[in-house]
Amino acid sequence: MIRSILEKHLIPKAEFVFGFADLKGLLPDKYANFKYGISIGKKLNDSIIDNLKDGPTLEYFNHYKDINRQLAELTSKICYDLEAANIISTPIDPTISVSSKDNKKYLKTLTYDISHKMVATRAGLGWIGKTDLLITKEFGPRLRLVSILVEQDPGCNLKPIEKSKCGKCDICVQECPAKAATGLEWNVKIHRDNFFNAFKCREKCKELAKQKLNIDERICGKCIRSCPIGRFVNKYSC
Repeated sequence: MIRSILEKHLIPKAEFVFGFADLKGLLPDKYANFKYGISIGKKLNDSIIDNLKDGPTLEYFNHYKDINRQLAELTSKICYDLEAANIISTPIDPTISVSSKDNKKYLKTLTYDISHKMVATRAGLGWIGKTDLLITKEFGPRLRLVSILVEQDPGCNLKPIEKSKCGKCDICVQECPAKAATGLEWNVKIHRDNFFNAFKCREKCKELAKQKLNIDERICGKCIRSCPIGRFVNKYSC
């Protein structure tokens, strides 16, 4: 039932990946009734991403916002159909950059209550790269994520991914203008701060957005562009 509802909405199919995650014991107490999650990824436009060699463009900024809006609307429609099928769910909107006046709690750690990347790795969609991006075999890091929590078991059928497949590749590490990555590989036992400095990334993104776009935002995209899995799909080494 849940799969058929998703497939009804994820059109065109080639632009999406999705999977189901067992999240028991992994969510904050306020989501205690939800034991499972749905991870959905929508592909970013290749030509827009390929133009990020020198940093963010206005086209990318608008595309980024538009994909986030599309995903938020998509999850709302999916949850409506899930409710009609007596399946209790709640959407977790795409993550966006926020200012200090919006979310002081977030700015202390640069983390949210629920990580879309955590849901995606538990759903078997991909792993976390060296610059803290989800890497999928279909799109590399060229996608945006959204999640839906559900009470009913959706039938998890992919094994969770618990360690990186990046190997010795460090192209994104070298390309990062913030020098935010240590080069260490991710696994479920390592804390993000040990392999990636999100604060350095955020500050550099703010600087680049002001310098290149004259906007008070935080956006870059160079690591997304540089990943060889996104540029050359299904090639797992550099």
